Amino acid sequence: MPTSRPKHASVLPPPGLDCYRVEPHAPPLMPGGSKRDWMDQTTQRFAYRCTPMTVANASGWELRCPFAFDAEWDGGAGVEAITVFSRAGREAIERLIVSHFGHGVLTFHPGWLFRTPPGWALVARGPPNVIKDGITALEGLVETDWLPFTFTMNWRFTRPGRIRFAEDEAFCFLALVPHGVLDAVQPVAHELADDSGLAADYRRWQDSRSDFNSRLRQNDADAVREGWQRDYVRADGATGPTTHITKRKLQVPSPRTG
Repeated sequence: MPTSRPKHASVLPPPGLDCYRVEPHAPPLMPGGSKRDWMDQTTQRFAYRCTPMTVANASGWELRCPFAFDAEWDGGAGVEAITVFSRAGREAIERLIVSHFGHGVLTFHPGWLFRTPPGWALVARGPPNVIKDGITALEGLVETDWLPFTFTMNWRFTRPGRIRFAEDEAFCFLALVPHGVLDAVQPVAHELADDSGLAADYRRWQDSRSDFNSRLRQNDADAVREGWQRDYVRADGATGPTTHITKRKLQVPSPRTG
């Protein structure tokens, strides 16, 4: 009788993440969530069957807009080419959003200073798998293991026009990355035949997938009832790694104690 796999066991000790509020009205900092509006709207919520995508959605912390606003770009290169509108008022707008770089770039002030252990950094980007018409998030790796000041989060308009950020919408997604070891990583290219065990596993999966898709096209009752294969979700059953996860829920920032 196969034994059940233990719950997720980390192979790395968790690094620290210290979050210092540098503005009294700093935007809310919360764990990312797995849900997306467009994923909810797919047939039978089909998009959520992609476990790597849903886990990616929640693999970081979000900085969220404390109020709703509209921003408009007239297509010009100057900083005056972007105008921001909000019922929150001019003072609140200027604390959070500014046109600083020109060329259609909208800049957010995070209001937080982050510190990580040596070799760890934060990637600041837009929330994963979010499509926003008219504007796209720019991405940066921030060396928070030494940085004594904050950074900015930037979005660039893709065309002249007006866009909107809703209250509580994420404008920045922060993910930890061990940047200190990346330069030492040496990718090695192999032929699949070099690893006979892996090649056999791959062929088994390939044959199983081809057979399932064929039966699905033929409206085979068992295949239709199953709907989709769950090889990734199951992680090869009881033999899968203990590090495999299908959901992620990060910790809410807590006050320092002691």
